[in-house]
Amino acid sequence: MKRIVKDPTTRRAEILEAAGELFRNQGYAHTTVDAIIRKVGVAKGTFYYYFKSKEEILEAFVQSMVDTLCEEYKKIAADSTLPVMEKVRQMLRSQSYHIDKQAEWMESLHRPENRELHERLNIAIILKISPVLAQVIEQGKKEAVFHVENALETVQFLLAGSQFLLESGIFHWEQEEQTKRLQAMQVIIERSLGAAPGSFSFL
Repeated sequence: MKRIVKDPTTRRAEILEAAGELFRNQGYAHTTVDAIIRKVGVAKGTFYYYFKSKEEILEAFVQSMVDTLCEEYKKIAADSTLPVMEKVRQMLRSQSYHIDKQAEWMESLHRPENRELHERLNIAIILKISPVLAQVIEQGKKEAVFHVENALETVQFLLAGSQFLLESGIFHWEQEEQTKRLQAMQVIIERSLGAAPGSFSFL
């Protein structure tokens, strides 16, 4: 049987895709390197050429997930025709679209066997998305929409709090409880950023 040779970018993407499917279906904790190798159909040496360990492929997978959203945020942030609040709305719509599109994935993240994956994803979001959001907040300060010092650090606290309390899935809030916390989050964001009351009511 003739050996199929693929370019490194394609082969690496295939390994990541196979790993991601296994993480989603059986959880990161229950996925082995051997299972990834069997699924993608490559030799063990080929896997280790691209990734030194399961932890390394986890990191690469997380970064690829966050990079997609981050690139969309950067495009919105760089659009000089948009006022700051429209940028914020578009960013949140983009995030909601990704969540809806990957509903099965988001559900699997809340399982105990994917806790490490979920934590790594949250960290990557805070580190990569926060600077882009802070850039938008700085624009808002110039437009006198926001009045806040330490934009980056403020955004990081807001992101970390919302992700853990509202998006981690560990609290199992009822709909009414979730709604109350979203309402509280709106007030916290407005006060933290020095924005007008009600300006984040679209949340």
